[in-house]
Amino acid sequence: MGNLCAILAPKPAKRKPIKRLPNPPPQPNSSSRWTRVRSSRKEKLEDALIHEQALAAAILFQQHQQNDSLPFDRSASLRYPNSSSKKGSNALPRSSSSRARSLTDPLLQPHQLVNQDVKLDGLETDHFVLVHGGGFGAWCWYKTIALLEEGGFKVTAVDLTGSGIHSSDTNSVTSLSQYVKPLSDFLENLPEGKKVILVGHDFGGACISYAMELFPHKVAKAIFIAAAMLKNGQSTLEIFSQQASSDDLMRQAQVFLYANGNDRPPTAIDLDKSMLKDLLFNQSPSKDVALASVSMRPIPFAPVLEKLSLTDLKYGLVRRFYIETSEDNAIPITVQESMIKESPPEQVLRLKGADHSPFFSKPQALHKLLVEISKISST
Repeated sequence: MGNLCAILAPKPAKRKPIKRLPNPPPQPNSSSRWTRVRSSRKEKLEDALIHEQALAAAILFQQHQQNDSLPFDRSASLRYPNSSSKKGSNALPRSSSSRARSLTDPLLQPHQLVNQDVKLDGLETDHFVLVHGGGFGAWCWYKTIALLEEGGFKVTAVDLTGSGIHSSDTNSVTSLSQYVKPLSDFLENLPEGKKVILVGHDFGGACISYAMELFPHKVAKAIFIAAAMLKNGQSTLEIFSQQASSDDLMRQAQVFLYANGNDRPPTAIDLDKSMLKDLLFNQSPSKDVALASVSMRPIPFAPVLEKLSLTDLKYGLVRRFYIETSEDNAIPITVQESMIKESPPEQVLRLKGADHSPFFSKPQALHKLLVEISKISST
Protein backbone atom coordinates (compact mmCIF):
# COMPACT_ATOMS: atom_id res chain seq x y z
CA MET A 1 0.00 0.00 0.00
CA GLY A 2 2.91 2.21 0.76
CA ASN A 3 3.19 5.92 1.32
CA LEU A 4 -0.37 7.23 1.48
CA CYS A 5 0.68 10.84 1.58
CA ALA A 6 -1.71 11.87 -1.16
CA ILE A 7 -4.55 11.65 1.34
CA LEU A 8 -3.25 14.78 2.97
CA ALA A 9 -3.11 16.75 -0.28
CA PRO A 10 -5.49 19.71 -0.53
CA LYS A 11 -7.18 18.38 -3.65
CA PRO A 12 -9.72 15.56 -3.18
CA ALA A 13 -9.03 12.77 -4.61
CA LYS A 14 23.73 -12.44 -0.54
CA ARG A 15 21.77 -15.14 -2.45
CA LYS A 16 22.83 -18.80 -2.79
CA PRO A 17 23.04 -20.10 -6.36
CA ILE A 18 20.20 -22.41 -7.33
CA LYS A 19 21.32 -25.92 -8.15
CA ARG A 20 19.93 -27.12 -11.42
CA LEU A 21 19.66 -30.67 -12.68
CA PRO A 22 21.66 -31.27 -15.89
CA ASN A 23 19.75 -31.74 -19.10
CA PRO A 24 19.52 -35.38 -20.27
CA PRO A 25 22.09 -36.36 -22.92
CA PRO A 26 20.92 -36.02 -26.51
CA GLN A 27 19.56 -39.11 -28.22
CA PRO A 28 21.47 -40.72 -31.11
CA ASN A 29 20.94 -38.90 -34.36
CA SER A 30 19.99 -35.74 -32.49
CA SER A 31 22.00 -32.57 -32.52
CA SER A 32 22.91 -30.14 -29.73
CA ARG A 33 21.19 -27.44 -31.70
CA TRP A 34 17.92 -29.38 -31.62
CA THR A 35 18.34 -29.85 -27.85
CA ARG A 36 18.67 -26.10 -27.40
CA VAL A 37 15.60 -25.48 -29.53
CA ARG A 38 13.52 -27.86 -27.48
CA SER A 39 14.76 -26.23 -24.25
CA SER A 40 13.78 -22.81 -25.51
CA ARG A 41 10.33 -24.04 -26.53
CA LYS A 42 9.86 -25.67 -23.15
CA GLU A 43 10.66 -22.45 -21.30
CA LYS A 44 8.15 -20.57 -23.41
CA LEU A 45 5.50 -23.21 -22.69
CA GLU A 46 6.24 -22.97 -18.96
CA ASP A 47 5.80 -19.19 -18.93
CA ALA A 48 2.62 -19.50 -20.97
CA LEU A 49 1.22 -22.08 -18.55
CA ILE A 50 1.92 -19.92 -15.50
CA HIS A 51 0.37 -16.90 -17.17
CA GLU A 52 -2.74 -18.91 -18.07
CA GLN A 53 -3.06 -20.10 -14.47
CA ALA A 54 -2.88 -16.54 -13.19
CA LEU A 55 -5.52 -15.36 -15.64
CA ALA A 56 -7.77 -18.31 -14.83
CA ALA A 57 -7.61 -17.50 -11.12
CA ALA A 58 -8.50 -13.87 -11.79
CA ILE A 59 -11.42 -14.83 -14.05
CA LEU A 60 -12.77 -17.16 -11.36
CA PHE A 61 -12.60 -14.36 -8.80
CA GLN A 62 -14.40 -11.94 -11.13
CA GLN A 63 -17.16 -14.50 -11.76
CA HIS A 64 -17.74 -14.85 -8.04
CA GLN A 65 -17.88 -11.10 -7.68
CA GLN A 66 -20.47 -10.78 -10.43
CA ASN A 67 -22.69 -13.63 -9.24
CA ASP A 68 -24.03 -12.76 -5.79
CA SER A 69 -25.95 -16.04 -5.64
CA LEU A 70 -22.74 -18.04 -5.33
CA PRO A 71 -21.80 -18.61 -1.69
CA PHE A 72 -18.11 -17.81 -1.65
CA ASP A 73 -17.47 -16.87 1.95
CA ARG A 74 -14.52 -19.18 2.56
CA SER A 75 -11.18 -17.55 3.17
CA ALA A 76 -8.24 -18.65 1.04
CA SER A 77 -6.59 -19.54 4.31
CA LEU A 78 -8.75 -22.65 4.71
CA ARG A 79 -6.86 -25.93 4.55
CA TYR A 80 -8.10 -29.35 3.51
CA PRO A 81 -6.52 -32.76 4.23
CA ASN A 82 -5.15 -34.52 1.18
CA SER A 83 -6.41 -38.08 1.44
CA SER A 84 -4.38 -39.20 -1.56
CA SER A 85 -1.06 -38.04 -0.08
CA LYS A 86 1.75 -40.57 -0.13
CA LYS A 87 3.52 -38.98 2.81
CA GLY A 88 1.45 -40.79 5.40
CA SER A 89 -1.27 -39.84 7.83
CA ASN A 90 0.90 -37.25 9.55
CA ALA A 91 1.62 -35.33 6.37
CA LEU A 92 0.68 -31.66 6.43
CA PRO A 93 -2.45 -30.75 4.46
CA ARG A 94 -1.96 -28.65 1.40
CA SER A 95 -2.88 -24.98 1.56
CA SER A 96 -5.74 -24.01 -0.72
CA SER A 97 -4.30 -20.51 -0.94
CA SER A 98 -1.44 -21.60 -3.19
CA ARG A 99 -1.91 -22.04 -6.90
CA ALA A 100 -1.91 -25.52 -8.38
CA ARG A 101 1.48 -27.17 -8.21
CA SER A 102 3.23 -27.72 -11.52
CA LEU A 103 6.35 -29.76 -12.19
CA THR A 104 7.12 -27.37 -15.00
CA ASP A 105 7.46 -24.45 -12.59
CA PRO A 106 11.20 -24.10 -11.98
CA LEU A 107 10.56 -22.49 -8.59
CA LEU A 108 8.72 -25.53 -7.31
CA GLN A 109 11.15 -28.27 -8.30
CA PRO A 110 12.53 -29.80 -5.06
CA HIS A 111 16.16 -29.88 -6.23
CA GLN A 112 16.11 -26.09 -6.43
CA LEU A 113 14.77 -25.38 -2.95
CA VAL A 114 16.98 -23.77 -0.34
CA ASN A 115 17.23 -25.11 3.22
CA GLN A 116 16.09 -28.59 2.27
CA ASP A 117 17.79 -29.94 5.41
CA VAL A 118 15.77 -27.78 7.81
CA LYS A 119 15.18 -29.59 11.09
CA LEU A 120 11.77 -28.77 12.52
CA ASP A 121 12.36 -30.59 15.80
CA GLY A 122 12.93 -28.16 18.63
CA LEU A 123 11.21 -25.20 16.98
CA GLU A 124 8.75 -23.31 19.14
CA THR A 125 6.35 -23.56 16.22
CA ASP A 126 6.50 -24.71 12.60
CA HIS A 127 3.32 -22.85 11.60
CA PHE A 128 3.54 -19.64 9.56
CA VAL A 129 0.53 -17.36 9.09
CA LEU A 130 0.99 -15.03 6.13
CA VAL A 131 -0.87 -11.71 6.06
CA HIS A 132 -0.94 -9.75 2.81
CA GLY A 133 -0.61 -6.01 2.34
CA GLY A 134 -3.09 -3.42 1.14
CA GLY A 135 -4.65 -4.36 -2.20
CA PHE A 136 -3.04 -7.80 -2.19
CA GLY A 137 -4.53 -11.14 -1.19
CA ALA A 138 -3.43 -14.61 -0.09
CA TRP A 139 -2.60 -15.27 -3.77
CA CYS A 140 0.56 -13.11 -3.53
CA TRP A 141 2.22 -15.68 -1.24
CA TYR A 142 2.06 -18.62 -3.69
CA LYS A 143 5.85 -18.94 -4.02
CA THR A 144 6.43 -18.57 -0.27
CA ILE A 145 3.73 -21.12 0.50
CA ALA A 146 5.27 -23.64 -1.88
CA LEU A 147 8.78 -23.18 -0.53
CA LEU A 148 7.75 -23.40 3.14
CA GLU A 149 5.52 -26.43 2.62
CA GLU A 150 8.23 -28.24 0.70
CA GLY A 151 10.44 -27.66 3.75
CA GLY A 152 7.86 -29.29 6.02
CA PHE A 153 6.35 -26.15 7.52
CA LYS A 154 2.67 -25.62 8.05
CA VAL A 155 1.35 -22.52 6.25
CA THR A 156 -1.85 -20.51 6.42
CA ALA A 157 -2.40 -17.50 4.17
CA VAL A 158 -5.44 -15.40 5.00
CA ASP A 159 -7.56 -13.10 2.88
CA LEU A 160 -8.50 -10.08 4.97
CA THR A 161 -12.01 -8.67 4.62
CA GLY A 162 -12.66 -7.40 1.11
CA SER A 163 -9.32 -8.71 -0.16
CA GLY A 164 -8.30 -11.56 -2.44
CA ILE A 165 -11.29 -13.86 -2.88
CA HIS A 166 -13.07 -12.67 0.28
CA SER A 167 -16.66 -11.99 -0.72
CA SER A 168 -17.09 -8.62 1.06
CA ASP A 169 -17.08 -5.33 -0.82
CA THR A 170 -13.95 -3.36 0.04
CA ASN A 171 -15.99 -0.15 0.23
CA SER A 172 -18.06 -1.63 3.08
CA VAL A 173 -15.08 -2.03 5.43
CA THR A 174 -15.34 0.70 8.07
CA SER A 175 -12.86 -0.33 10.80
CA LEU A 176 -9.58 -2.10 11.35
CA SER A 177 -11.26 -4.78 13.48
CA GLN A 178 -13.61 -5.58 10.59
CA TYR A 179 -10.75 -5.70 8.12
CA VAL A 180 -8.63 -8.00 10.33
CA LYS A 181 -11.53 -10.26 11.37
CA PRO A 182 -10.45 -13.29 9.25
CA LEU A 183 -7.08 -13.23 11.02
CA SER A 184 -8.62 -12.63 14.44
CA ASP A 185 -11.07 -15.51 13.93
CA PHE A 186 -8.24 -17.83 12.93
CA LEU A 187 -6.16 -16.99 16.01
CA GLU A 188 -9.15 -17.19 18.32
CA ASN A 189 -9.88 -20.73 17.10
CA LEU A 190 -6.27 -21.85 17.38
CA PRO A 191 -6.06 -24.80 19.83
CA GLU A 192 -4.93 -24.02 23.35
CA GLY A 193 -1.16 -24.08 23.67
CA LYS A 194 -0.54 -23.70 19.93
CA LYS A 195 1.50 -20.78 18.61
CA VAL A 196 2.20 -19.37 15.15
CA ILE A 197 4.67 -17.05 13.46
CA LEU A 198 2.82 -14.04 12.08
CA VAL A 199 4.22 -12.54 8.86
CA GLY A 200 2.87 -9.18 7.72
CA HIS A 201 3.62 -7.33 4.49
CA ASP A 202 2.91 -3.66 3.84
CA PHE A 203 -0.34 -2.66 5.61
CA GLY A 204 -0.39 -6.24 6.89
CA GLY A 205 2.15 -5.04 9.45
CA ALA A 206 -0.50 -2.93 11.16
CA CYS A 207 -2.88 -5.88 10.95
CA ILE A 208 -0.57 -8.35 12.67
CA SER A 209 0.19 -5.69 15.31
CA TYR A 210 -3.54 -5.47 16.02
CA ALA A 211 -3.67 -9.28 16.33
CA MET A 212 -0.59 -9.37 18.57
CA GLU A 213 -2.35 -7.07 21.03
CA LEU A 214 -5.38 -9.39 21.06
CA PHE A 215 -3.59 -12.75 21.18
CA PRO A 216 -0.02 -12.24 22.46
CA HIS A 217 0.23 -15.77 23.88
CA LYS A 218 -0.63 -17.33 20.52
CA VAL A 219 2.12 -15.55 18.59
CA ALA A 220 5.66 -16.90 18.93
CA LYS A 221 7.25 -14.33 16.62
CA ALA A 222 6.12 -11.50 14.35
CA ILE A 223 7.91 -10.75 11.09
CA PHE A 224 7.38 -7.43 9.33
CA ILE A 225 8.28 -7.43 5.63
CA ALA A 226 8.49 -3.91 4.19
CA ALA A 227 5.59 -3.34 6.53
CA ALA A 228 3.95 -0.76 8.75
CA MET A 229 5.43 -1.28 12.21
CA LEU A 230 3.66 1.29 14.35
CA LYS A 231 3.88 2.59 17.89
CA ASN A 232 0.96 2.98 20.25
CA GLY A 233 -1.37 5.74 19.07
CA GLN A 234 -0.10 5.82 15.48
CA SER A 235 -2.04 5.16 12.30
CA THR A 236 -0.64 3.77 9.09
CA LEU A 237 -1.48 7.01 7.33
CA GLU A 238 0.36 9.08 9.91
CA ILE A 239 3.64 7.23 9.72
CA PHE A 240 3.80 7.02 5.94
CA SER A 241 2.77 10.64 5.46
CA GLN A 242 5.99 11.74 7.14
CA GLN A 243 7.75 11.12 3.83
CA ALA A 244 5.32 13.03 1.62
CA SER A 245 6.70 14.50 -1.59
CA SER A 246 5.12 15.85 -4.74
CA ASP A 247 6.88 13.36 -7.04
CA ASP A 248 6.12 10.33 -4.87
CA LEU A 249 5.03 7.34 -6.99
CA MET A 250 2.34 6.29 -4.52
CA ARG A 251 0.88 9.78 -4.56
CA GLN A 252 0.63 9.65 -8.34
CA ALA A 253 -0.80 6.14 -8.45
CA GLN A 254 -3.62 6.60 -5.93
CA VAL A 255 -7.22 6.73 -7.10
CA PHE A 256 -9.78 7.47 -4.39
CA LEU A 257 -13.15 5.72 -4.48
CA TYR A 258 -16.31 7.38 -3.13
CA ALA A 259 -18.95 4.67 -2.81
CA ASN A 260 -21.06 6.90 -0.52
CA GLY A 261 -20.94 9.91 -2.83
CA ASN A 262 -18.36 12.52 -3.72
CA ASP A 263 -19.49 14.70 -0.84
CA ARG A 264 -18.55 12.01 1.69
CA PRO A 265 -15.10 10.73 2.75
CA PRO A 266 -13.42 8.18 0.48
CA THR A 267 -14.34 4.55 1.11
CA ALA A 268 -11.33 2.95 -0.57
CA ILE A 269 -8.10 3.63 -2.42
CA ASP A 270 -7.30 1.99 -5.74
CA LEU A 271 -3.98 2.02 -7.60
CA ASP A 272 -3.44 2.97 -11.23
CA LYS A 273 -2.74 -0.35 -12.97
CA SER A 274 -0.32 1.30 -15.40
CA MET A 275 1.93 2.27 -12.48
CA LEU A 276 1.93 -1.02 -10.57
CA LYS A 277 5.20 -2.31 -11.98
CA ASP A 278 7.18 0.83 -11.17
CA LEU A 279 5.57 1.18 -7.75
CA LEU A 280 5.34 -2.35 -6.38
CA PHE A 281 7.09 -4.75 -8.74
CA ASN A 282 10.12 -2.93 -10.19
CA GLN A 283 12.34 -6.01 -9.66
CA SER A 284 9.68 -8.72 -10.13
CA PRO A 285 9.16 -11.16 -13.05
CA SER A 286 6.66 -10.04 -15.67
CA LYS A 287 4.43 -13.07 -15.09
CA ASP A 288 3.95 -12.03 -11.45
CA VAL A 289 3.19 -8.45 -12.48
CA ALA A 290 0.53 -9.89 -14.81
CA LEU A 291 -0.93 -11.93 -11.95
CA ALA A 292 -1.07 -8.90 -9.67
CA SER A 293 -2.59 -6.63 -12.31
CA VAL A 294 -5.66 -8.87 -12.60
CA SER A 295 -5.86 -9.84 -8.90
CA MET A 296 -5.34 -6.68 -6.84
CA ARG A 297 -8.35 -5.00 -5.25
CA PRO A 298 -8.86 -1.56 -3.69
CA ILE A 299 -7.60 -0.82 -0.17
CA PRO A 300 -10.28 0.05 2.42
CA PHE A 301 -9.78 3.64 3.57
CA ALA A 302 -11.04 3.64 7.18
CA PRO A 303 -8.55 1.08 8.58
CA VAL A 304 -5.66 3.12 7.21
CA LEU A 305 -6.79 6.09 9.32
CA GLU A 306 -7.28 4.13 12.53
CA LYS A 307 -4.81 4.63 15.37
CA LEU A 308 -3.55 1.45 17.01
CA SER A 309 -3.77 0.81 20.73
CA LEU A 310 -0.67 -1.22 21.61
CA THR A 311 0.54 -2.07 25.12
CA ASP A 312 3.83 -3.40 26.49
CA LEU A 313 1.95 -6.07 28.44
CA LYS A 314 0.46 -7.61 25.28
CA TYR A 315 1.93 -6.40 21.99
CA GLY A 316 5.26 -5.88 23.74
CA LEU A 317 5.48 -9.54 24.73
CA VAL A 318 5.85 -10.74 21.14
CA ARG A 319 9.32 -11.00 19.59
CA ARG A 320 9.50 -8.79 16.51
CA PHE A 321 11.75 -9.04 13.44
CA TYR A 322 11.92 -6.68 10.48
CA ILE A 323 12.94 -7.53 6.89
CA GLU A 324 13.95 -4.49 4.84
CA THR A 325 13.58 -4.29 1.05
CA SER A 326 16.37 -2.23 -0.45
CA GLU A 327 14.80 -1.38 -3.84
CA ASP A 328 11.35 -0.53 -2.53
CA ASN A 329 9.53 2.30 -4.32
CA ALA A 330 6.32 2.05 -2.26
CA ILE A 331 7.78 2.14 1.25
CA PRO A 332 11.29 3.52 0.67
CA ILE A 333 14.13 2.18 2.78
CA THR A 334 14.34 5.54 4.57
CA VAL A 335 10.77 5.12 5.82
CA GLN A 336 11.44 1.54 6.87
CA GLU A 337 14.52 2.60 8.83
CA SER A 338 12.56 5.41 10.46
CA MET A 339 9.97 2.92 11.79
CA ILE A 340 12.75 0.62 12.99
CA LYS A 341 14.43 3.48 14.84
CA GLU A 342 11.17 4.54 16.48
CA SER A 343 10.23 1.03 17.58
CA PRO A 344 13.32 -1.23 17.47
CA PRO A 345 12.62 -4.91 16.83
CA GLU A 346 14.78 -7.78 18.11
CA GLN A 347 16.60 -8.09 14.79
CA VAL A 348 16.68 -6.37 11.40
CA LEU A 349 17.49 -8.21 8.18
CA ARG A 350 17.79 -6.84 4.66
CA LEU A 351 16.85 -8.33 1.29
CA LYS A 352 19.26 -6.81 -1.21
CA GLY A 353 17.77 -6.17 -4.63
CA ALA A 354 14.21 -6.71 -3.41
CA ASP A 355 11.36 -4.46 -4.45
CA HIS A 356 8.22 -3.91 -2.38
CA SER A 357 7.08 -7.46 -3.20
CA PRO A 358 9.97 -9.77 -2.25
CA PHE A 359 7.69 -12.82 -2.41
CA PHE A 360 7.87 -12.22 -6.19
CA SER A 361 11.28 -10.58 -6.71
CA LYS A 362 13.37 -12.54 -4.15
CA PRO A 363 11.33 -15.61 -3.14
CA GLN A 364 14.29 -17.88 -2.34
CA ALA A 365 16.11 -15.24 -0.29
CA LEU A 366 12.90 -14.36 1.56
CA HIS A 367 12.25 -18.02 2.27
CA LYS A 368 15.74 -18.41 3.73
CA LEU A 369 15.22 -15.46 6.08
CA LEU A 370 11.83 -16.75 7.24
CA VAL A 371 13.33 -20.16 8.03
CA GLU A 372 16.30 -18.60 9.81
CA ILE A 373 14.02 -16.46 11.97
CA SER A 374 11.91 -19.51 12.86
CA LYS A 375 15.09 -21.21 14.16
CA ILE A 376 16.11 -18.34 16.48
CA SER A 377 15.62 -19.61 20.01
CA SER A 378 14.67 -17.64 23.10
CA THR A 379 17.55 -15.96 24.88
